[in-house]
Amino acid sequence: MLSSLLTLSSAISRLNSRPKPSLHYALSSFKTPKSHKQQIRPNWSPRTSSLCSLSAHFSSSENSSSPITQMQTIVSKDDLVVLGIETSCDDTAAAVVRGNGEILSQVVSSQADLLERYGGVAPKMAEEAHLQVIDQVVQEALDKANLTARDLSAVAVTIGPGLSLCLRVGVQKAHKLASSFNLPIISIHHMEAHALVARLIEQELHFPFMACLFLEDTICLFWLVNLANIYNWGLIDDAIGEAYDKTAKWLGLDMRRSGGPALEELAQVGDAESIKFSTPMKQHKDCNFSYAGLKTQVRLAIESRNINAEIPISSASCQDRSSRADIAASFQRVAVLHLEERCERAIEWARKIEPSIKYLV
Repeated sequence: MLSSLLTLSSAISRLNSRPKPSLHYALSSFKTPKSHKQQIRPNWSPRTSSLCSLSAHFSSSENSSSPITQMQTIVSKDDLVVLGIETSCDDTAAAVVRGNGEILSQVVSSQADLLERYGGVAPKMAEEAHLQVIDQVVQEALDKANLTARDLSAVAVTIGPGLSLCLRVGVQKAHKLASSFNLPIISIHHMEAHALVARLIEQELHFPFMACLFLEDTICLFWLVNLANIYNWGLIDDAIGEAYDKTAKWLGLDMRRSGGPALEELAQVGDAESIKFSTPMKQHKDCNFSYAGLKTQVRLAIESRNINAEIPISSASCQDRSSRADIAASFQRVAVLHLEERCERAIEWARKIEPSIKYLV
């Protein structure tokens, strides 16, 4: 899937003025759209960044400056040091970061062996794996930063979205550290953090900006006005990663390294125009995503060609392999086209509201 998203290849796309219809140009132009017969009214919901809560722990007066002003003052200090803990799904991770954005250390314990053994994430097994390594991962992060828990200013921990059993491990560890060393806890929204982390490494990335997140189990579009005002559009049903995995499984592909890479490799030898799958949600003038309908179309196409997923593609006939490749390529074309169209809508809408917006992450 990675090469299919070349239109989104840059971590940050600076948007100049060059009107073109495709996402590739939409991302590079962010052109103010012409009037439409039907108004674009994205279904958005505001979020308040959990990062703002840290300021309360450093404020000694009810009449002090606003949380955002306080936070901006705090994070500019090199002596602010935060330990971050992440256990939302299948990896145990910890990092130590200074207030100026300097990453002092980061440690990840992978559960790749469990993913291969169970064919995906098994929540109970993932929780047990987190429990086995959480203390070691956190301590290693502190050691690599040449710090101890007494040097920390706060502990940040993911509280969701994610698997509840896994999230609990990180939250419990954070609470234990915070209570032992009298530290504030920063509750982190998983998706929000993905959108904001680019500002750690991209000094030119200023508010407002947009962010599009492609994860295995969800897709999110964010419009970030500032730390206190974040708006997002999301997924209605099945995510693109889940659609890739299901399609790969139905096509009898090797799932040991997940469906995405296997399907993308097969799609390279297929005809992307051979099957005319319908683009999802064409009639909906919003910015949400849906892949349930595309999955149904793929399943029907596989059934109509009598493809047997029990026969691995390595044992399939040349004609059968060609049919599978065409389905993979056609699916991938429409799956990515759906992403393009939704991003274009979001860009158009954001430019109408805030013409100064320049960046897409």
